[in-house]
Amino acid sequence: MSDHIYKIMELTGSSTVSMQGAIENAIARASKTVRDMRWFEVIETRGHIEEGTIKHWQVTIKVGFTLRD
Repeated sequence: MSDHIYKIMELTGSSTVSMQGAIENAIARASKTVRDMRWFEVIETRGHIEEGTIKHWQVTIKVGFTLRD
């Protein structure tokens, strides 16, 4: 097995449904242009409240991807 070198980027995804949806939206959008994503780490979660209910989730993640030779 060869050694892996990772680059880390930070993304913030959003969803009107859930925290998981916000994460999935961020990863799905990044996957259109970023290759070889391997892992993610949640670093911040916040939401938008209107009239006493949660209207929007925002989740910031760090995503690691391997660098190609």
